[in-house]
Amino acid sequence: MSRQAAIRIFALFALGYFLSYVYRGLNIGFAPFLSREMGLTASDLGLLTSFYFIGFALAQLPAGLALDRYGARRTDAVLLLVAAVGTVLYGMTHSMQGLIVGRILIGVGVSVCLGAGFLAIAQNFPSSRWPLLNGLMVALGGMGGVVVGTPLAVLLTQYSWREISIGMAVFTVAVAAVIWLLVPESKQRHASHESVSKQIHGIRIILKNSVFWRVVPFPCAVGGAFYAAQSLWVKPYLTDVSELTARQADSLVSMLGLTMVAGTVITGMVARKIERYGLGLRAFCGLGMALFVLVQLLILFRVPVSLTLIWGAYGFLAASCILAYALLAEVFPRKVVGRVTTAFNMIFFISIFSMQVGVGFVLDFWPATEGHYPAVAHLTAWGMMVAIQLLSAILYFWPGALKVDEQLFE
Repeated sequence: MSRQAAIRIFALFALGYFLSYVYRGLNIGFAPFLSREMGLTASDLGLLTSFYFIGFALAQLPAGLALDRYGARRTDAVLLLVAAVGTVLYGMTHSMQGLIVGRILIGVGVSVCLGAGFLAIAQNFPSSRWPLLNGLMVALGGMGGVVVGTPLAVLLTQYSWREISIGMAVFTVAVAAVIWLLVPESKQRHASHESVSKQIHGIRIILKNSVFWRVVPFPCAVGGAFYAAQSLWVKPYLTDVSELTARQADSLVSMLGLTMVAGTVITGMVARKIERYGLGLRAFCGLGMALFVLVQLLILFRVPVSLTLIWGAYGFLAASCILAYALLAEVFPRKVVGRVTTAFNMIFFISIFSMQVGVGFVLDFWPATEGHYPAVAHLTAWGMMVAIQLLSAILYFWPGALKVDEQLFE
């Protein structure tokens, strides 16, 4: 493959994942307009926003079948059209039911963007470059989180949320078209020769496989804790426990987002180079996640360290869990990488949702004063998340080789 073709493949799938990240955060900017125009309460907005994740999670296993059967190019392009239909409905409806259906369709439509990108990397690049390219893919997608901040706020001063939704649909169709037309079909054999029942049987094998369950829980616990906190609970922790002002907390939240992006790139670059010193991908990924747990303990015990330093390390080390995608691609046969990635994604998103809801549930055991919870409430909730990560680490570091025989899927 030429260098130009390789760059084109990576860039187009990264663009698709960037788009999915923008969709994930659109309601941050839309929320006040939805409340005013549609009469939605805070609980309505929370429920509505969560339907993206529901659609995303429910689509993972069938999306994995499609990836392995039809390939990354066709699956990603077709599903992006579903997202376009969803956002048109979202922008034109005048009912809560229409918003919900639109949000679900958007979640389904972008559900394969990351998995398609990882599969394309696994099929078109040498394994020595997977950690770096996977990290770059996640980092570029993560920049979509920047777009739903100030840029979206500026757009909303010029256009309505409905017009922006229609504009997103047009852009999504354009991205689907360029992926379909400009990404070459992979030379890797797809699983289209397998019956659907055999492919489903392959998913069952993955979900019952002990190696899968030794690898997956720790990165899902780490990623679940980080993304649940980053998207909702970090700022309340900083204001209620660390007693920062809202502006100071906002600065730290932005900073840890940037360090997370930096972490995905740097850990991906270092992962393969450090193998020459005897530290393999499994060990390096595990070390980074273990250090992430250590940083959380330092935060919980309020060790006298600069908040900028400790929260910067929190964001940077959280990126270690992304290396698990490359690890799973090494452990499992290439013909099931799509299904393995989407099965992992499903559990990952369930973990984020569960931890985000769980923290709120724990906090409600203490009465809030003017919207603020006592420090003990946050410390208890975060301590429980750390305990879950420590338990899952036992499985990850349990001695034994990690390799799945291809004959299991014959």
